[in-house]
This record gives sequence, structure tokens and C-alpha cells, in this order.
Amino acid sequence: MSIIGLIIAVFFFLTGIAGTILPALPGAIMIWLGMLIYGYFVDFHLLPWTFFLGQGLAVVLIFLIDYLAGIWGVRRSGGSAAAVWGSILGILLGTILLGPFGLIFGPFIGAVLGELYLKSPPEKAFRAGMGTIIGFLGGNV
Repeated sequence: MSIIGLIIAVFFFLTGIAGTILPALPGAIMIWLGMLIYGYFVDFHLLPWTFFLGQGLAVVLIFLIDYLAGIWGVRRSGGSAAAVWGSILGILLGTILLGPFGLIFGPFIGAVLGELYLKSPPEKAFRAGMGTIIGFLGGNV
């Protein structure tokens, strides 16, 4: 294995470990990319393809849990269906426009706008937005 490949893989591993603590970084994806890069540089001899497939499925499962936890947070905080759809659109658009920070702020803004669209009081809209953050943080634990 080349030194450059090892440095790149370790960079992704360390970024991924930081991402398990900091919600703005996609930790699971970074660790998985680190494993893929490591596997590439050792010609996938040490770990079979089924290992990487299993790890990829684990990453998808982690994102599903995070996504569903945000929806649960909106519903638990009294948010309407419009707030749920707003948070879904918010996570999609927020990630595109704000990068990793869009994972947190996108659903919040989307849920608030969804409630305000229904002419809900600002307090209820803010509570629905906070539900996305609480759900997201709960999903990360």
C-alpha cells in the first residue's frame, strides 16, 4: 500500500470519527469512504466485497434512522403534515445549498415554513422546527 493511499484513508477515518461527535460532518459516510479507499489500495485482499456491502447497508440504515428521527421529532412536537413535508424538502434542499449544515438547518427551516404555510402561530412553527433538531440529535445518539 502506498503512503499516499494510507494518508488519504486515515484522513477519511479521522474525519468520520469527528463526524460521530459533530453532527455537521457525515461520519458514517466518511468512515465508509475511508474503508473503500483502504480496500482499493490493498486490492481488496484483506476484506471481501461482502464486508464493504454490509458497511454500505449500515450507512444507509444510519441515514434512514436520522431521517425518521427528524420526522418523529416534528410529529412529537405537534407539527402538522405540512411541517413533515417541509422538513423533508428542507433536508434535500438544505444539503444541496448549505452542505453538511443543511442536514440540521434545512429540516428546521422547512418545518417552520411548512407550519407558517398553514398559518399556524409562530410559536407552533418554531416548536415544530425544534422538533426536527431534537429528533436529529436523538437519531445521532
